[in-house]
Amino acid sequence: MGIIEISCAEVWREISSYLDGDISAELRERMQEHFEVCQHCTAVLDGTRNVVQLVGGGRMFRMPEGFGERLYRKIEALR
Repeated sequence: MGIIEISCAEVWREISSYLDGDISAELRERMQEHFEVCQHCTAVLDGTRNVVQLVGGGRMFRMPEGFGERLYRKIEALR
């Protein structure tokens, strides 16, 4: 039997657990197959991995003036 496909929304919901290795082998395989065909989810995975590495490293970065407001507006526009 083939692997059951997974939606982008399901992938996004599980990205953190995927990176932590906190998912079942079956879900990991489904997500890996999804990443092979979905460039958008692969970009989300790479971005999330980068954020985890930056935050995990304990480094602090000064954001440009107005960055927070622009980010908040973009997030709200996605809803």
